[in-house]
Amino acid sequence: MKGKRVKCFGMIACCLTGALSFAGCGNSADDGKIQIEIVQYKPEAANYFTMVEEEFNATHDNIHLTISSPNDAMTILRTRFIREDYPDIIGIGGDINYSYFVDAGILADVSDYPGLADINPAYLEIDEALELVPMDGTFAVPYVANAAGILYNRDMFEEHGWEIPTNWQELMALCDQIEGEGILPFYFGFKDTWTCLAPWNAMAVDLAPADTAKQVNRGETTFSTEYREVSEKYLELLKYGPDDPFAYNYNDACTAFARGESAMYTIGSYAVPQILSVNPEMNVDSFMMPANDNAEGNILNSGIDLQFCVTADCKNKEAAYEVLDFLLAQENLQKYIDAQTAIPCKTGDFTLPSMLDGMTEDIAAGNMTDYQDHYYPSEMAVDAQIQTFLIEQDVDAFLQKFDTDWQRYNRDIIRMVQEYEASQGK
Repeated sequence: MKGKRVKCFGMIACCLTGALSFAGCGNSADDGKIQIEIVQYKPEAANYFTMVEEEFNATHDNIHLTISSPNDAMTILRTRFIREDYPDIIGIGGDINYSYFVDAGILADVSDYPGLADINPAYLEIDEALELVPMDGTFAVPYVANAAGILYNRDMFEEHGWEIPTNWQELMALCDQIEGEGILPFYFGFKDTWTCLAPWNAMAVDLAPADTAKQVNRGETTFSTEYREVSEKYLELLKYGPDDPFAYNYNDACTAFARGESAMYTIGSYAVPQILSVNPEMNVDSFMMPANDNAEGNILNSGIDLQFCVTADCKNKEAAYEVLDFLLAQENLQKYIDAQTAIPCKTGDFTLPSMLDGMTEDIAAGNMTDYQDHYYPSEMAVDAQIQTFLIEQDVDAFLQKFDTDWQRYNRDIIRMVQEYEASQGK
């Protein structure tokens, strides 16, 4: 049984800080139509959402839809929330911000939305796991996901007869084989700190419990215990990249991989459009990171890239649901998949991009776990901590700092979790 709603106002007030003026743009029409406004956080998909807005408005007489895709949507949303100026629907990722918004009571319970029946249960479970403490209800409709593992040059693999590894020993042997043939196994773009999270997340799902952060909050374990193997294996992986991986940024790494300067690239599926913009003819495929010593212990790292949440302030939930139906229509969702190299959260007969061929079986089976950094507070800057660790290569110092900083930046959440646990007699 889920507990009653618990709000941690101090934490959400801290989260929702910022000062950026933004005028709401969904209520200007005075033609009797129901006004529905969406603010979504993926500016790279702005063209798609412009198409959705135009097609929806052309086919609906009683609802007018306005969709904005600003460059800094999360800052805009936080500012609007402080002012109690809520869009009807927000499009956000499945990460710590979603956790904060649920806890603050900003999002409506959409468990009565019929379209949830068509969503892959694995993604609904990912959202449920993101709740700081268990809540009554469902607060998001997952739309598309991405996956992080290893992208590889399929033509290069076929030319050299390289086999896809299924465990850590096989991956290390493959790297030695590739290097022995005079080819760089991996390219990294660690000048951009956020790229350091891609291999980290992909290995962590294989080597640490999916609920590591929650276990730490409950005082049941430490990151020093759960993340030691991840840290040690990350340093092993680093040896198979360029001499100075911190000299190259994300675009540099995408470009180098696209030009055949490495056989593999540890990044998420979200990087494929950038890679193909450099080399449209590149034959890219992917496989899950085989970080575990046993193949059975490996799991695909997949998280919700975009989901839609109806706000609690929405005046017409039925109209909002009609908009969600339109977004989830087979032909519209397929257009998004094609444009953004995405994975549908909805079950059905969708055509996935060929560069996800190596992950399709696990996606269909629900053999996947969320990104662990979706539980990390942004103030902790874990990406920068990992970058520093990779430079200094001191596992003990890194893990000790991780534990110390976690207690510092999560004290409100830890207190709330422990109070909840006590209220449940645990």
